[in-house]
Amino acid sequence: MDDNRNIAEDKIESDNADRAISVNIDAVERMQTIVLLSINNYNKEKKMKMMKILLKGIGSFGRVYLARDRITKKFYYALKKMSISKVILTRQINHVFSEKKILASLTHPFIVKMYNSKCDGQNLYILFEYISGGELFSYLRNIKRFPIITARFYACEVILALEYLHSKNIAYRDLKPENLMLTTIGHLKLTDFGFAKIINEVTNTLCGTPEYLAPEVTDGNGYNKAVDWWSFGILIYEMLTGLPPFQGDTLTDIYAEIMTDRIHFPRSMDSFTK
Repeated sequence: MDDNRNIAEDKIESDNADRAISVNIDAVERMQTIVLLSINNYNKEKKMKMMKILLKGIGSFGRVYLARDRITKKFYYALKKMSISKVILTRQINHVFSEKKILASLTHPFIVKMYNSKCDGQNLYILFEYISGGELFSYLRNIKRFPIITARFYACEVILALEYLHSKNIAYRDLKPENLMLTTIGHLKLTDFGFAKIINEVTNTLCGTPEYLAPEVTDGNGYNKAVDWWSFGILIYEMLTGLPPFQGDTLTDIYAEIMTDRIHFPRSMDSFTK
């Protein structure tokens, strides 16, 4: 399995993004104007004066920078810069707006804090707290698997974050080690809310990371917030063994494994943990 599971190709949706390339330039420019007005009106009482210091990561349609407050120069932030044209052409505009709207409503110690957002007509900018400890995914890959006590500690923090989201009828829908960041003192922060959605009853969108999808997400009959708990179980398994339980060379293979509901537990795993 490819370690870099958080690239765009591994995030699947029911709509084929390739069809979006046919969008003409005029449509993009019109949407840019709408986005500009929406973002800036939302933040018309706020100012965002940041100094970019270091490029931290490159995504499908944007970059993340380490930034510093230009005035006080005391505080560091993560500044996410996204090309409006690329967001529109890949049909991600709803995800971007949903992420911004949901994050603006959240305050929780184990969820990344969004401070501000703005638009300059060409790019969207979202300002987050800077989480300097790196991804849980990288930490897990370096040591192969976590001791039970470590996995239990992280699992408890994820439970609290998910319970908070579900209390607001928000399904996260993309739980995995790549989306969990570590603080300098070892606590987790849930990040990347691009697939998060307010679900009052059920939804049908096929999205997420293949190895972490619940059976009801893949069968097309609708699902609710409970799918996050399936992904939570997969996360615990991966923390303890180093790999998710359901794998395959193709999406079809992975889905087939998920639907069989058969999990192989290593011999070294005690019965209580199983």
